[in-house]
Amino acid sequence: MDKYVLSMAILRIFSGSAELIAALLMLRFNQVEKALAVNSALAFVGPMILILTTSIGLVGMADKLSFGKLAWVLMGVTCLLIGILKK
Repeated sequence: MDKYVLSMAILRIFSGSAELIAALLMLRFNQVEKALAVNSALAFVGPMILILTTSIGLVGMADKLSFGKLAWVLMGVTCLLIGILKK
């Protein structure tokens, strides 16, 4: 199995597990204020997982991509992050 794919999959499993745990915590707390705090923590985790999985994927493909294509991918990821994080 490809080590880059395995690393990306493990990060996504972690991300999915964090989402499930957060949902269970929200149900357990049963308070809007606490649920909102848990949800805010997830807002931080999501983009970090996106950055990490994309970085791992790009490192795995670096030898197959030209500099120009790599620059386009990085600009796309930057646009995604701006769209997600901009208030």
